[in-house]
Amino acid sequence: MKIARTFFTVALSAVALAATLSAQKVQITGAGATFPYPIYSKWFAEYNKLHSNVEINYQSLGSGAGIRQVTSKTVFFGATDGPMTQEQLDAAPGKILHFPTVLGGDVPVYNIAGVTQQLKFSGPVLADIFLGKITKWNDPAIAKLNEGVSLPGTDITVVHRSDGSGTTYIWVDYLAKVSPEWKQKVGVNTSVNWPVGLGGKGNEQVAGLVKQTPGAIGYVELIYAIQNKISYGAVQNAAGKFVTASTESVTAAAAEAAKKMPPDFRVSITNAPGDGAYPISSFTWLLLYETPQDKALGKVMVDFMNWALTDGQKFAPDLGYAPLPAAVVDLEKKALLKIKL
Repeated sequence: MKIARTFFTVALSAVALAATLSAQKVQITGAGATFPYPIYSKWFAEYNKLHSNVEINYQSLGSGAGIRQVTSKTVFFGATDGPMTQEQLDAAPGKILHFPTVLGGDVPVYNIAGVTQQLKFSGPVLADIFLGKITKWNDPAIAKLNEGVSLPGTDITVVHRSDGSGTTYIWVDYLAKVSPEWKQKVGVNTSVNWPVGLGGKGNEQVAGLVKQTPGAIGYVELIYAIQNKISYGAVQNAAGKFVTASTESVTAAAAEAAKKMPPDFRVSITNAPGDGAYPISSFTWLLLYETPQDKALGKVMVDFMNWALTDGQKFAPDLGYAPLPAAVVDLEKKALLKIKL
């Protein structure tokens, strides 16, 4: 009888300890891309409503900073819109896994007085603007795409990111696919040597610079154009159609990639095939170590990711993002099992 009571007491203590631990405040810090910052902020707030003891803090610093900080382990997770290169992965102190979270699109935003119609752009024209070859808004190459629009002879001011940026990676990845000159002279990276233009830090500052600079053109993630009420153009896709960024057109861009997703999820979907595909679309990735130093925090992040990949996806459309294809979600849930907890 005494043994039974002792066992019962130990069992109760274990339950009490587990309850105490579960009630303890858990703080997790991440950093990286500004592109998904609006949806990540929403997710972390909603997840906190479900798990009041869990606080996930995210610093919107740019993809380059996210990759650097997760590599140096100054944060528990990173975030990027440009997948890490093999060289970056090899330099990390452990194996880093990529998990797509949502889909989004870069849009060309512009500030032209008196122009109310949505402008149309082709990839080669955007490349020539950002190469500094097209310098006036009434240039024949722009006018040809926008018949009937009265374009002023205003100088074009190019605005680009000054920090290491996944939004930049998506933009230049697209330009390199449609302009051999861009590919040769500038190339593809989260940070490039810009031929012309003003630099702004984060999607927020680029949006602000375009909004306050007459004649400006820049690129931001769709939600930043919507929130700041900045005009943004339709872009000609690989099928020759002019498409406006939307959850539907970004989803269409991912259709083919979802069918042949590589095991590590590092894939480019810019200039995707399909009449309805928006050509400057991308997945955005959350970065986690396969073998986390803190197993308890690792378990929380795996639980969060499972929630974000399922219930969390419903928040994406209202913020201008496209939910992940179901096939990709299934693959990711299996990949989460690789994390050694």
